[in-house]
Amino acid sequence: MLSIAGSDSGGGAGVQADLKAFAACGVHGMTAITAITAQNTVGVSAVHSIPPAMIIAQIRAVSDDIGVDAVKLGMLGDLASIEAVACGLDGLAPGAPVVLDPVMVAESGAELLHSSARAALIEVLLPRSTVATPNLQEARALVAVADPVAARSAGVETLARAIHALGPAVVVITGGHREHATDVFFDGTSLVEIQGPRYGDGAAHGSGCTHASVLAARLAWGEEPLQAARTAKALAARAVRDGLSEIGAGPGPVDVLGLRARG
Repeated sequence: MLSIAGSDSGGGAGVQADLKAFAACGVHGMTAITAITAQNTVGVSAVHSIPPAMIIAQIRAVSDDIGVDAVKLGMLGDLASIEAVACGLDGLAPGAPVVLDPVMVAESGAELLHSSARAALIEVLLPRSTVATPNLQEARALVAVADPVAARSAGVETLARAIHALGPAVVVITGGHREHATDVFFDGTSLVEIQGPRYGDGAAHGSGCTHASVLAARLAWGEEPLQAARTAKALAARAVRDGLSEIGAGPGPVDVLGLRARG
């Protein structure tokens, strides 16, 4: 399993969250880091983009030797990184599932994808994606690139259909930012609501990364997208429920590995 994403120095989100989710699903995790963030539970204080050639080199190094059964895409940051990732994906074996978590803004409000790069994300990477997993805010932002007015008023089902029309085989709009914690799955034919509990007193930092990484890992194990989405919903919800709220002064990280139970 390959995570192509940014690094969170606080260990709650980004490639750190991805690797924990991969481990929880019983797969070997590898990384191609796109950006280094100076980050903790309170916010992001600095971002340093990795040179595009180095992003490509990381992808090629692991794919040439170890192989890649599935890919999870997270924070990409800017246009140059998106183009580098696309180049790296071209070198992977055909058929490897790609799960795109369109990370745009951190929970603290820090911008993690330049607004000028959103069109490239849509044009270059959405059509390559097996599954796209935006939350409600990200879904509106993606649709707003083409139609800002429609994006503001569209319901979640309309947003799922609009994003599907942009190219991914499957869209899962996650429910963390909705009134009810219900994910909406759409594959071009079936529209399915994936219900689950909301844990308002849990710790949710890294929940989106965890959800997308579990989904990608289950695709690598051969699950169909709908079942993988159900598994991702269940594991991400449990990780929020058991989240480590005592860590840091801000929202604590999710606990997909069950660390609290071991303590």
